[in-house]
Amino acid sequence: MAALRLSSLGMEGGLSVVCGASGGLGPAVLDAMAALGDPVVGVASPRTGLERLSALRSGVRWERADLSDPADVAALWVRLDGLGEVRRLVNVTGGFAPGTVVGSSAELLGEMLRLNLETAWYSCREAARRMIAAGGGAIVNVGSASGIDLGGGAAAYAVSKAALHALTRVLAAEAGDRVRVNAVAPRTIDTPANRAWMSAADLAAAVSPEHVAATIAGLCAAGEGPTGTVVEVG
Repeated sequence: MAALRLSSLGMEGGLSVVCGASGGLGPAVLDAMAALGDPVVGVASPRTGLERLSALRSGVRWERADLSDPADVAALWVRLDGLGEVRRLVNVTGGFAPGTVVGSSAELLGEMLRLNLETAWYSCREAARRMIAAGGGAIVNVGSASGIDLGGGAAAYAVSKAALHALTRVLAAEAGDRVRVNAVAPRTIDTPANRAWMSAADLAAAVSPEHVAATIAGLCAAGEGPTGTVVEVG
């Protein structure tokens, strides 16, 4: 792990943006970011109905974008520019699929990289450009403990999350003291999707979405904090 660096950033005011906010972890992150006191924008897939989003969190402004499409992400950030200065970005978007290296198709690998790396890459690129110019900000990517442990059984997923951790560290190095860039690496999160997928498993030790969200908010809070780190949660 890279040496811990601390960055002290002035981040008074501005917007918090949560990409992938309609998934299992998203609502808890929206709540945690709202508790920091700034307006929150949730970003969801274009396929998600506005009625469902409004019912999910009525106090949040919602935007929709295909986060794996760089042109759509660029257009999203133009719209965000019209709302105010984004000072915090959380990338929650992701996906999971099992499979070994030998047994996984090229399509599965591409899908895991698209969902777990490319979505964050495009959003980080747009956010970092603006935050560096503005002189401050914080970005948190949601990785996975699988991207650290790199055990077998979900090879493409683990590799894509490890790549996301690498993106986090590289961007932190590029941004220096101007933008804090970190990742969280939770173990299994207790979400409805994971309960359905792992119906035969004991999820008693799973980490709650609220605990993960609190860690994210702590990394996003103003003041001095780490940059270039991957924080294991759970």
